[in-house]
Amino acid sequence: MTLFTTDLCDAYSSAAGFQIAEPIFKSFGSNRQFSGQITTLQVLEDNVLVRNTLEQCVENRVLVIDGQGSLKCALLGDNLALIAHKNGWQGIIVNGCIRDTEQVNQIPIGIKALAAHPLKSQKNGLGSQGTTLYFAGISFEPEHYLYSDSDGIVVSKERIR
Repeated sequence: MTLFTTDLCDAYSSAAGFQIAEPIFKSFGSNRQFSGQITTLQVLEDNVLVRNTLEQCVENRVLVIDGQGSLKCALLGDNLALIAHKNGWQGIIVNGCIRDTEQVNQIPIGIKALAAHPLKSQKNGLGSQGTTLYFAGISFEPEHYLYSDSDGIVVSKERIR
């Protein structure tokens, strides 16, 4: 069964624990629709934790990366998008930039990011994981559920079937 964010908003927008993200993201990857349980990372211009997380095999998960809105470099490119796809990640939300967009758009994964940037990130291993993130006007909590398509992103405390 396909769940569209417009239908979810019509049915659940007034429900407790249902949030609608501000429309600040661009879509990348060949899957425009994706959903899954949230895993969170917070980093700043450093993608070591991003790689480490995407190298984990998962089922029905979405990685939400708070890059703190930095537009100075990319946190993800085609190599990491391919690793994510091969390891079962359904999608990635980046509050920051990605690169290699032509290649990324050929990979069957859904990605939302603020913009594209050609510069790769630093490799210091700094950041945190598993914390609640706040951006796009909502909170992204680990283990909550995220639904994304061409119309936007919604987050629900409970799984919607």
